[in-house]
Amino acid sequence: MQDRKDKTAPVNKGGKNSDNRITRDIICFVILGVLVLALLVCNLGLGSVKIPVRAVLGSIGIGSAEVSDTARGILWQIRMPRALAAFLLGGALGLAGYLLQTFFHNPIAGPFVLGISSGAKLAVALVMVFFLGGGIRVSSWGMILAALAGSLFVMGFVLVMSRHVSNMAMLIVSGVMIGYICSAITDLVVTFAQDADIVNLHNWSKGSFSGITWENVAVMAAVTVVSLAWAVCMAKPVGAYLMGEVYAASVGVSVRRLRVLLVLLSSILAACITAFAGPVSFVGIAVPHLVKKLFGTAEPLVMIPACFMGGSVFCLFCDLLARTLFAPTELSISTVTAVFGAPVVIVIMLNRRKERG
Repeated sequence: MQDRKDKTAPVNKGGKNSDNRITRDIICFVILGVLVLALLVCNLGLGSVKIPVRAVLGSIGIGSAEVSDTARGILWQIRMPRALAAFLLGGALGLAGYLLQTFFHNPIAGPFVLGISSGAKLAVALVMVFFLGGGIRVSSWGMILAALAGSLFVMGFVLVMSRHVSNMAMLIVSGVMIGYICSAITDLVVTFAQDADIVNLHNWSKGSFSGITWENVAVMAAVTVVSLAWAVCMAKPVGAYLMGEVYAASVGVSVRRLRVLLVLLSSILAACITAFAGPVSFVGIAVPHLVKKLFGTAEPLVMIPACFMGGSVFCLFCDLLARTLFAPTELSISTVTAVFGAPVVIVIMLNRRKERG
């Protein structure tokens, strides 16, 4: 609740504060929307072959600029699917991080830190090696199901540990350790993968949005849009859960059911991300905190779509740098996200230490 220093006119002041809050939220969403559009255009136009903005807009039906067949092919077959993947999967990462931080009541919980991404990565790597190595094609849905199985396995381990470990820091350490184990097994699998059909497995295992097809985009769009809508519908009980499990139960929220839904939804998002882009680090941790600072609120109805848009902006920006910074050499997406995300985590830890002090 907001403090009301002016006791004589609480209604008017409350209404004014509410209007200011709504205005600020709208401005922040507009800023994120503009950044998303600007970064999408930059991702489509910049690269080893530079395409003018007018040509980019013309290729998508905005304006009348002529576009060569070569430029059109680059845009629609390579850059457009990749940019949309960065938008969708980046948003999924931001949302998954927010849901996990809500579930564990821990500011550094995220798919990568808890080892969920590593578990999904291991499952997908095994499927790619044994199925593709045997000449069996695996659909996008099959990859997501494999990643979901791996992420749920690790999430189950983390939940079992949470019942025996009261210290949340030790729980995070347990997640990190299981993540290292899964990554080590994955690296072993990748080392002995020789089949020509899985030559890109090594790049995928480091995190990359390259090689995305329109079929992949359609599948990830279906998963992420449904998950986002599902999360928005859960905003009210999530808000009560943030006030404490006792309070949530007192207002009629089924805490056990909500916790199951949070686990399932965050695991689905992490599985979708890992299946197509491999493990992407620090986005799920950093984005919710950056968004919270920008909006100045922790209200779930605002944070859920804002974290999605914030994750999209973060990954579009990082993928642009990964492609263009040392072109034609391409960096893994996790390398760039770590550069910008790790300092945020350090600041979070320092602030928590000051608060406890």
